[in-house]
Amino acid sequence: MITVSLCMIVKNEEDVLARCLDSVSALVDEVIIADTGSSDRTKEIAAQYTDKLYDFPWDDDFAAARNYAFSLGTMEYCMWLDADDVLLENDQSLFQTLKETLDPETTVVMAKYNTGFDGQGNTTLSYYRERLIKNHMGLRWKGAVHEVIEPAGKILYAGFAVTHRKTRPSDPDRNLRIFEKELGRGRELDPRQQFYYGRELYYHHRYEEALRIFEAFLSQGKGWLENNIDACCHCAYCYEALGHSEDALRALFRSFSYDRPRAEVCCELGRHFMKRGREDLAVFWYSLALGCPRDDQRGGFVSPDCYGYIPCIQLCVCYSRMGRQEKAERLNELAACFKPDAPAVQQNRIYFQKIRTETAR
Repeated sequence: MITVSLCMIVKNEEDVLARCLDSVSALVDEVIIADTGSSDRTKEIAAQYTDKLYDFPWDDDFAAARNYAFSLGTMEYCMWLDADDVLLENDQSLFQTLKETLDPETTVVMAKYNTGFDGQGNTTLSYYRERLIKNHMGLRWKGAVHEVIEPAGKILYAGFAVTHRKTRPSDPDRNLRIFEKELGRGRELDPRQQFYYGRELYYHHRYEEALRIFEAFLSQGKGWLENNIDACCHCAYCYEALGHSEDALRALFRSFSYDRPRAEVCCELGRHFMKRGREDLAVFWYSLALGCPRDDQRGGFVSPDCYGYIPCIQLCVCYSRMGRQEKAERLNELAACFKPDAPAVQQNRIYFQKIRTETAR
């Protein structure tokens, strides 16, 4: 059985740290906490789980902090979690099985990261992240923000997932501030960092600037395929926000030059045409979304609802608007197969029952 060092960086996490460590500390062989300047009870809580508690001066560089924490790991593998992450009960069991069965020649273990949820707690956004890294192999974190270890060697996609459960909003300006600090120091952003810088500009409604960054990123031709597709989508969001709907449409179509259609993009195209009263075209794109194969291991951001629930519920609306109520009702029930408790499904059932009642009169 392999051994694992859990290596965390924390700051002012008194509200979530115990929850995180309760879910994982019994599964790992060592817990290392690098505190980057807490002023609350974080260090006191951490000390209840480990005596390997260290201080690391924060300098707006997540990669530097994570590399420091990993450098203290003494086990065969280093694992990272954020303080507001948890391993749910089923994932704890899967993690233990992984420890007992992992081929020690494995260099990187990729695990799903669930980060978005609907009102019923269902995952709406997930993607794979490097989660366990074989120690002493020279693999290091890169990037002051949105840091990453580039997988190399023998890679395994694991069955367990990490669930990100925030209890409070984080500093919304932090990432953008770090990027602009890096640029102010005269440092050049690599393609991945450039992509995420564009996303931060978009989140801050700086659409023209975001478009310039995304266009520069795409024109260089050095980006990872999934980031290229996502950049096209974000260009579309920027154009839409600026009122340039035709440019938004072209940006979405541009994503097809990189790879086969993703359901996420098809749903965006369906939304585009539905918003403009073109239900016939919306039907085409939502139907195509239903036929897109889902491949979580491609590494990009995956919206599970785009591979079932969203196309079905939107096709229901489109066909209803087109006067095809029976087909619309069938699609609503198909949507219910994906999300039985969705409020829209229940509301539609009431609507269709009302139509049947009025027709029978």
